[in-house]
Amino acid sequence: MVVEQQLLPYFQWLITGGNGQIGALASFALVFVGVAMAALVIGYAISASRYGLLRGGDVTYKTVSEGLRELVQTSPRRVWAIARLAIKESMRRRVAVALGVFFLVLLFANWFLSTSHQDPARLYLSFVLTASTYLVLGVALLLSAFSLPGDFKSKTIYTVVTKPVRAGEIILGRIIGFSIVITVLLAIMGIGSYIFVVRSLDHSHGVEAESFEIVTAPDGSAAGKKGKTTRDADHRHEFSLDAEGNGETTVENGHTHMVESIGDDKYRVSPPLGFIRARVPQYGKLRFIDRGGAAKDTGISVGNEWAYRSFIDGNTPATAIWTFDNVTDALDAGVPEDERALRLALTVRVFRTHKGIIGQALQGTIQLRNPETQLTSEPLSFDAQDQQVDEFNIPRKQYSQARQEIDLFKDLVSKEGQIEVLVKCLDRGQYFGFAQADMYIRHPDGSPIASFVKVCMSIWVQAVIVVSVGVTISTLVSGPVAMLFVVGFIILGFWRQDFVDIATGKSYGGGPAESVVRIATQANVMTALDDTLLNNLVSGFDRFFAKPIMWAVAQCLPDFSAFSTVRYAADGYNVPWDRVFQDMTVCIGYVVGLSILGYFLLRTREVAK
Repeated sequence: MVVEQQLLPYFQWLITGGNGQIGALASFALVFVGVAMAALVIGYAISASRYGLLRGGDVTYKTVSEGLRELVQTSPRRVWAIARLAIKESMRRRVAVALGVFFLVLLFANWFLSTSHQDPARLYLSFVLTASTYLVLGVALLLSAFSLPGDFKSKTIYTVVTKPVRAGEIILGRIIGFSIVITVLLAIMGIGSYIFVVRSLDHSHGVEAESFEIVTAPDGSAAGKKGKTTRDADHRHEFSLDAEGNGETTVENGHTHMVESIGDDKYRVSPPLGFIRARVPQYGKLRFIDRGGAAKDTGISVGNEWAYRSFIDGNTPATAIWTFDNVTDALDAGVPEDERALRLALTVRVFRTHKGIIGQALQGTIQLRNPETQLTSEPLSFDAQDQQVDEFNIPRKQYSQARQEIDLFKDLVSKEGQIEVLVKCLDRGQYFGFAQADMYIRHPDGSPIASFVKVCMSIWVQAVIVVSVGVTISTLVSGPVAMLFVVGFIILGFWRQDFVDIATGKSYGGGPAESVVRIATQANVMTALDDTLLNNLVSGFDRFFAKPIMWAVAQCLPDFSAFSTVRYAADGYNVPWDRVFQDMTVCIGYVVGLSILGYFLLRTREVAK
């Protein structure tokens, strides 16, 4: 799985921060104060234009002081009453139609999804979770953007405000009510999605009796059998059986089957295993050795624009080296001590400079090394397929390069609990590409169902933020305008990092005004503009006006692309609880901030009426 930025522990992320950023709590405080000051200045300017400088200041002071007092006096009972009305309103708007659309999509999905895919679980999970995300966000958008404008149009809002209900309670109640509706919809979609994926991927095989071959031991006695399964779901498996007739198939299309003897030369093949997983990885630190034996932080570039992975060339001393901390035999707890192993997983990105033999995998080796004593194990050969996760159970009993028997955990792990894993490519003219997250130690898998639920929680977080934005902005503008605003908010949220890169000057081509000039003159983004008065004015406008505004707006935008954890489930990895807690905290921050903003906007709307 691609991990471009390390996930920080929750409390570190919240308090101290990392990855070049301050803590989330401090960031929220700064943004909150900045937005509050900007709102205060704008509010005073509007009041001063209406009532004069002194009277405008008095109106602004009373609005803020009364607003803070009312916010403190918010009643949960009245908020829940408004939330129930929002739920009833959603039912009247036939929100359940979204479920019909969702199940209609599932009904015809198998026409376009194939179980013969290299990793069908990734295909199916990506499809159902992405479809759920867009449907839920669409429902959240429509509910929140048209709710209050519809009440203003029908005059029902004036009946509500005559009751002992505060403006802040109206905003918060609607956010909570619509969020409950979204929660129910998402829960139904999530259950339906999981059942759809499991049922679609479920299949069975038989055993081809004519494919059996006897496997002999070194002393010539029969040690078991090997054979093939029947072809089902567009694939078949090879398998090996022990002397009792039990065994496991090879991995095909991302899964295996257990084969069990039931007597009289009959065998039973289990349902597929390993389709839906929740791997729990422990990542290490990656460095490289180049073909000349020099240590490097990165490998060779093969010309890819995306520099996430770098490469080592085959049949040379070039090596990718991962260093893992906290390695003990307790990582394989539950297994007898003499049978414990170092369980690794490796993803290789293969780059070929020539075709070689079509369909043949490239050859590589793995070695273990003690970073203190430099004691190195014998190389273990493996076949590398492009972007396929290979799993290795390296046994405790190892041999050094001098053919002396050694213990993996006693001799190859340092006193500080560190071990190095060295990977090489053996084929001349071919390359292996690696990123730091491409190798990890496999901890016992988590619960796939629990991980799936966490993914649904990340979708829920996105939907609640959309609801909060939609309800807040709909206090000020009409329904269609509010919808367009929220759509733009979502789009900018998905492309937030590019927005930030433009604002901070990391992106080629300059700011908005300079980009317009480059488009008009067809100037290359990689070359500097000519030193003319017009170009200098354009660059100055971007530097002192456009880019600061873009940066300020970016601080208020949620990073929707970072919220999504669909790739975790699709790639078969467990969603960390730190990630869930971070997303929930951000969601609470947006709900609180937007509820306060919506309160003042709604009060302004009422005064204007």
